[in-house]
Amino acid sequence: MKRSDFRFFHRMRVRWAEVDMQKIVFNAHYLMYFDTAISDYWRVMALPYHETMEQLEGDLYVVKATVEFHASARMDDQIDVAMKCSRIGNSSLTFTGAIFRGDEHLISGELVYVFADPATQKSRPVPAELRQALEGYEAGEAMTSVRVGAWSELGPDAQRLRTAVFVEEQRIPKELEWDEADHTAVHAVAYNRLGRAVATGRMLPHEPGVARIGRMAVERTLRGGRLGRDVLHALMGAARERGDNEVMLHAQQSAEGFYARLGYERRGAPFEEAGIPHQEMVARL
Repeated sequence: MKRSDFRFFHRMRVRWAEVDMQKIVFNAHYLMYFDTAISDYWRVMALPYHETMEQLEGDLYVVKATVEFHASARMDDQIDVAMKCSRIGNSSLTFTGAIFRGDEHLISGELVYVFADPATQKSRPVPAELRQALEGYEAGEAMTSVRVGAWSELGPDAQRLRTAVFVEEQRIPKELEWDEADHTAVHAVAYNRLGRAVATGRMLPHEPGVARIGRMAVERTLRGGRLGRDVLHALMGAARERGDNEVMLHAQQSAEGFYARLGYERRGAPFEEAGIPHQEMVARL
């Protein structure tokens, strides 16, 4: 197999705990590498695994796992674990994997799953929406779409996400999270291929020519991808269309790097908001 056979790669570095007395990766760890890559595969498809299986009223069970060894990885090697859905049967999914060090093909693998009822573990047909999402990803299609609109249209989905992220996860008091500005703000919500809202944000006028972006939230298990970027770009596009020439926001300090990579710069001194350290950041449009 070649790197060009795959769209998806999970990069990792071999750790000391994963090598054996021969100073190469212990054979059983390669299955763990493939399993870790599968988890990231669901993430790049914007499908939070537990919630997706619950929505589809089923779960996936491994019925076959094989590994073929061509060469060994060693401690501190940087390797790429490639994965693709190579076959979708009536009730089964076959994933083909390969591990590369640079262009060198080290390991081949195959994981076969059966979609089944979690209560009885009896097989069920692969749902059409899951089949379409997998086929779409492997064909190079986008896995998410962003809708921009009013609270009356997007409010229920934005509220669910913001409640999970800000109220439940970050323990921000409800009375600080919800305000009347939601009803006049422009909202953006990203949806996955199953119609689930996975990221959101809003935009308000700050002063003439300046928009304020806030309430940026991404589903916890999907962070680290492009969802936040896509929502932010959608809101910035809406501000640009409105005639604004600058956007500002109050970034949680843990998210400063994310905004900086997208062209935002710090302005002023750090401060606290809702008990969380923040930094004002701005970007020109």
